[in-house]
Amino acid sequence: MSLLFVEDEDDLRVIMQDALQSHGYQVSLATDGASALSMLEGDTAYSHVVTDVRMPGEVTGLEVATKALERSPHSRVVLVSGYQRGQLPPLPEGVVFLSKPYRIKQLLLALEEG
Repeated sequence: MSLLFVEDEDDLRVIMQDALQSHGYQVSLATDGASALSMLEGDTAYSHVVTDVRMPGEVTGLEVATKALERSPHSRVVLVSGYQRGQLPPLPEGVVFLSKPYRIKQLLLALEEG
């Protein structure tokens, strides 16, 4: 199971990479939306994508989520944010929202739903 994890917070990115790998995911990391879009346009087809909503640069997590589903409509996409769900614009169909802070168990459940 290939997973793209997009997060600008260094500590969280490293911790989550270790945790997800220990649960059988092959994790690729991106530090911002632009890097994530480049990775999504590459040769790897990601079965799972986890992206923060707000990151440095001009590309948002919503754009990453949309591109991930365009490239692979059957992939599991989880959008995470410190914002409440009601504070965000409508999410693309098929995207799961997870509020920060979250626990690894919550993320695993969001990745496995559906």
